[in-house]
Amino acid sequence: MMKLRLKLFFSLIVLFYSLLAAQQNPSFKIKDGQFLLNGKPVEIRSGEMHYPRVPKEYWKHRLMMMKAMGLNAVASYVFWNYHEETPGKWDWSGQKDLKAFIKTAKEVGLYVILRPGPYICGEWEFGGYPWWLQNVKGLKIREDNEPFLSANKKYLTELYNQVKDLQITKGGPIIMVQAENEFGLFAYQRKDISDESHQSYLNKIVKQIKDVGFDVPMYTSDVTDFFSGGHVEDALPGGNGEKDINKLKMVVNQYNNNKGPYMIAEFYPGWLTHWGEGFPRTRTEDIVKLTKDFLSKGISFNYYMIHGGTNFGFTSGANYNKEHDILPDLTSYDYDAPISEAGWRTPKYDSLRMVLAKYTKEKLPDVPAAVKVIRINNIRFKNLYNAFSYAQTQEKVKAEKPLTFEELDQGYGYVLYQHHFDEAIKGKLDVSGLRDFATVYVNGRKIGELNRFYNSYTLPVDIPKNSDLQILVENWGRINYDAQINQNTKGIISPVKINDQNITGIWEMTKLPFPDRFSSNIKAKPLSQQEYPTLKDVPAIYQGEFDLQEAGDTFIDMQNWGKGLVFINGKNLGRFWKVGPQQTLYIPGVWMKQGKNEIIIFDQLNGRVQSSVNTLDKPILNDLTR
Repeated sequence: MMKLRLKLFFSLIVLFYSLLAAQQNPSFKIKDGQFLLNGKPVEIRSGEMHYPRVPKEYWKHRLMMMKAMGLNAVASYVFWNYHEETPGKWDWSGQKDLKAFIKTAKEVGLYVILRPGPYICGEWEFGGYPWWLQNVKGLKIREDNEPFLSANKKYLTELYNQVKDLQITKGGPIIMVQAENEFGLFAYQRKDISDESHQSYLNKIVKQIKDVGFDVPMYTSDVTDFFSGGHVEDALPGGNGEKDINKLKMVVNQYNNNKGPYMIAEFYPGWLTHWGEGFPRTRTEDIVKLTKDFLSKGISFNYYMIHGGTNFGFTSGANYNKEHDILPDLTSYDYDAPISEAGWRTPKYDSLRMVLAKYTKEKLPDVPAAVKVIRINNIRFKNLYNAFSYAQTQEKVKAEKPLTFEELDQGYGYVLYQHHFDEAIKGKLDVSGLRDFATVYVNGRKIGELNRFYNSYTLPVDIPKNSDLQILVENWGRINYDAQINQNTKGIISPVKINDQNITGIWEMTKLPFPDRFSSNIKAKPLSQQEYPTLKDVPAIYQGEFDLQEAGDTFIDMQNWGKGLVFINGKNLGRFWKVGPQQTLYIPGVWMKQGKNEIIIFDQLNGRVQSSVNTLDKPILNDLTR
């Protein structure tokens, strides 16, 4: 009897220390066809949210909303070009503090799925790649190419040094890392590259991820029809957008030793939107039904997006389309997601929460209250500037041909191209190399618009003797999806012609990057009120101030404006364009303050002079005017 008691005692001691070790050394593994969290089977119920698209001050609020919905993980891309804007200069601070984002997720009680790419797509400028990679001699992105692989290794090393202690193996919340992104689809699109070369590239990316130190399970994310080109050994294949559970299981089994676990790596509760097309809506009842199916059959999933946020500044990308040549993405990344752009719970959120609550053991937390919303009426403008006058104060470059943004060492914004004609000329102006939108002037007088979206590259010109042709070009965002991602230089990328003859001689290019923190320190003379009528159809800069008793979220109403940018206290809210469907821009309340605030609007089209602007308490995201 004594021996039996001692045996039981020591068994309890072993069990106690085993449980203690499990608590002190948490683990996440893919084993025996299951996800195992601390040795116990678990299903992933994740939502996608991107730290650059949500003000840092709101991260915790949005993550708490995810937790209150019944999710147990958050997934996020890592945005290489967000952290290395110029070669070798890394920024992981403030809004770019990925480490703080991950720690906040842990604080809220969510695990983290990291998606470092290097290619992310995500309707993000250049699919996450730094624009300046295109200036590196011999470099080809997404190919088995030494200059690219060398740059990528540096990126992954920098990333790992930021998050290495936040892996679950070190007590952090990161449970999985994705290898590349939808590479099978890309391999299918790039038939000009051999399957062997594609696989060699993919294997080297995976090896780099492992070599820098990541030691949590790895997975891939692809449309199930293209698993063959995107699968790598020892990585769980995850299906994107798959609704057929039997098909998902069949394809995963084919590439994962005939077993699970099974995961929808991107489960779409909404969809993306481009300028010039209607805002798509995804039926709540369809998403609820699919969610019920996945939960009842043990399928893990990641809602893409659970909360989209905003493409602030110049971060929105574009898709390629043969009909339109380019499909630029909206500033709003609302995505018709369960949590709206401004962080509001939606009927879709409430419906999904009710379903998830039935599959969650513990009671769900209360849903956090929404951030206060305000309206600001009659914001008056103090100063108006002719943008051509502003351009006179900016850096200029002269060359024998139009130079691209990349050749000018400029990533984003606008470039003013100018050529002087000693003799008169008349005929058809052809800017087939336009990337992407331009307004055209002769001696500062507008004669037309050119537009890559509408395949509009020509217009008639009548240029007098001793006159200047001016072409103000906007970079709309580099292509983030399709094989055309490899052809992504901006500005004017080929000779400008009149009557099919190249314009020869000197071009003067003025760089207009409109950097973040753009403020009232505009080095140009404001116009007098008597000069205001001269601004019609001339690109203009409006500057004003407004006082607030209390800050709050709001939406600036741009329905009466043309095309351009809005800055609040130096923060670039993003692009607006009168064609819609987006007619408002989201202003986070945390970017304003009690007391005096500044607003600057750049309008490239400027059909008529504006005296004021208002904000609304609701966004307008589905109003097409063309």
